[in-house]
Amino acid sequence: MKGTGWFLTIAVTACLLAFAQTGTAQGRRNKGHILVPQSSVARPADLGVKAHTHLLVMMPEVGHFTGTPQPSELPPFPGLFFETPASIACVYHLVQHARPGCNPDETAENPSGGSGAIAVIDAFDDPNAAHDLAAFSAQFGLPAADFQVVFAGGTRPLVDPTGGWELEESLDIEWAHAMAPKAKLFLVEANSNSFEDLLSATILGANLVASSGGGQVSMSWGGGEFVEETLFDAIFTTPGVVYLASSGDGPGVIWPSASPNVVSAGGTTISRDADSGSFLLENSWQDTGGGPSQVESRPRFQDRVGHVVKNARGTPDISFDANPNTGVWVFDTNPFQGQVFSWFVVGGTSVSAPSLAGIINAAGNFAQSSEAENELIYKNMQKPFAFRDIAYGTCGLNIGDFAGPGWDFCTGVGSASGYHGK
Repeated sequence: MKGTGWFLTIAVTACLLAFAQTGTAQGRRNKGHILVPQSSVARPADLGVKAHTHLLVMMPEVGHFTGTPQPSELPPFPGLFFETPASIACVYHLVQHARPGCNPDETAENPSGGSGAIAVIDAFDDPNAAHDLAAFSAQFGLPAADFQVVFAGGTRPLVDPTGGWELEESLDIEWAHAMAPKAKLFLVEANSNSFEDLLSATILGANLVASSGGGQVSMSWGGGEFVEETLFDAIFTTPGVVYLASSGDGPGVIWPSASPNVVSAGGTTISRDADSGSFLLENSWQDTGGGPSQVESRPRFQDRVGHVVKNARGTPDISFDANPNTGVWVFDTNPFQGQVFSWFVVGGTSVSAPSLAGIINAAGNFAQSSEAENELIYKNMQKPFAFRDIAYGTCGLNIGDFAGPGWDFCTGVGSASGYHGK
């Protein structure tokens, strides 16, 4: 009977998802495709030497989003149902007065918490960072950010001529601020995307966070695992700082997401009715990174899921909407691949790390380390008032991993459900 019940549940869910996908094809005004920026391309020569972003862009077939912009606090273009700070806050129960259906075109109540500081670590310079963050905040009715750009090398870094790292920086600061608008926000710019430069920037960012009363460091970058990675794990241990790292946008495990000293941020999919914009369910994202590490051993906080991860560090720990087909709005006026677009819809686990950093910050517990934060997360993983257990979908190599009740390699403990347990 148990097996039959599980089959029926899967069948019903498959029908629901098929309905949602059919509605999307009929109801959306803009057909699009997923673009992988040059900054997100993993090159064999970069292994253990350079990091790449985990950024994917939903590009309309016409090349940019068109229409008459909506008023502030709502999406810049109506009828598309991509995610806003308020719609995400509604879906993840981060506000008191959640609107039924959490339609992005109608939902305007934003998160309002945050304290201490969040440091976003990125490579190269975003010369428009402050301007774009202010424009994003004005569009969605967020308060002005307490924001500072810091050059890790002492002087302004060069610009990424492809615009990928600039779009990454806009995403990171805008969504960290959206989820924790009262936290001080640092953008720490490394001279390049080499691990040497990025890790130096991470050390500086962590010190800034610690001196601001504690908080989080967000790292939306990484690369394939390498034998020497364990030698660098101690970098992520500044007292009073919780580190979050994207789990990647493809099957398997990356570093620093695999480090036992970070919270690994994975990706999910938000399904909406294409006619009404109403939230239907949250399921796995097939392209999320995750799995058992080939280098790192199982940390103590994963003893509760030892039957799944065995003796390896498993990723991710917690997840957030990252499917570019259900992506988030980002404002960026830097040239991207030779053109200026201003408004983007962005996905990838680059969305997950800064957004979850903001949610954890606004939860207010301020764990003294990533290990302590993960201990809290895993202790509360099966409490529905703390996490949404993602029980449907697949991911991984050969799509061989399944989301299901409890912890899994597709979504970890699941996604946020309010602020408890984080």
